[in-house]
Amino acid sequence: MTTEQNLKHVVSISLGSSKRDAQVTFDIGEQKIVVERRGTDGDLAKAKAMLKELDGKVDAIGLGGTDLYVCAGEKRYMFKESADLIKDVKHTPVLDGSGLKNSLERRLIQKLAAAQTINFRGTKVLLVCGVDRFGMASALDEAGADVTFGDIIFGLGINKPLRSLESLSFWTGILAPVLTRLPVSWFYPMGEEQEKRILCHPEYFLENDIIAGDFHYIKKFMPDNLPGKIIITNTVTAIDREFLKAAGVKTLITTTPCLEGRSFGTNVMEAMLVALKGARGPLKAEQYLELLDRFAIESSQTDLN
Repeated sequence: MTTEQNLKHVVSISLGSSKRDAQVTFDIGEQKIVVERRGTDGDLAKAKAMLKELDGKVDAIGLGGTDLYVCAGEKRYMFKESADLIKDVKHTPVLDGSGLKNSLERRLIQKLAAAQTINFRGTKVLLVCGVDRFGMASALDEAGADVTFGDIIFGLGINKPLRSLESLSFWTGILAPVLTRLPVSWFYPMGEEQEKRILCHPEYFLENDIIAGDFHYIKKFMPDNLPGKIIITNTVTAIDREFLKAAGVKTLITTTPCLEGRSFGTNVMEAMLVALKGARGPLKAEQYLELLDRFAIESSQTDLN
């Protein structure tokens, strides 16, 4: 644990590329906090060793590049591989961002709708992976958006768009018990795979006005040009912003704030809030929202073109 009285230390261990590593130190309220992101380039053994090494030495740990859970409705499914990564961590809370996604991202959509920043009703939205962001999926549905869920298209490589929350929950119930026992790398890019781009069913990107969800999925599968589109995502670096600008994207909205030119993943932000609270594990949704309000943590919006 960090011993300096007014200093909190949060580290995210990610299965993603080490090229995206970063460290920032900033003040939040009267609290100084150090936030780091360390990529392991898909090396599971290295990630497990780093997680064990950090145990008891930092205030909270984020787990990036994978999820501990995916949710659909009230059901939650744990990834066997991810659970194994953290089994030796006994003292420091480990957060994968799923709790914060369900509260922060749900509220972001509600705020954008209430302020008429975006009129979602009838607007065509591609959510590249809904099961990873069920809070956002639910909020988009409630706001009246015409949503296409790309879970099976981009996760499994099968051209089967899902058009409702009911179908998303149905297929999650069938597939999740099997998929969560398989290596995450089979359906989510890790390490160098995050740098590779594969054009995959560009029609879904082009026919929708808003592209939302996991940035690695968006960047990996999107066409080179997305003129006039709005993207709602996170984990975006300064280089990623230039990439999206060159692609003609009109507006970028990140669900987490921009810190020194980049928005960190929800696992980092969730770990940061748990550290600020001094908690030993995940918080309840209302606690995350209270902390977001207390420390005035807001999303970021940038007009790129």
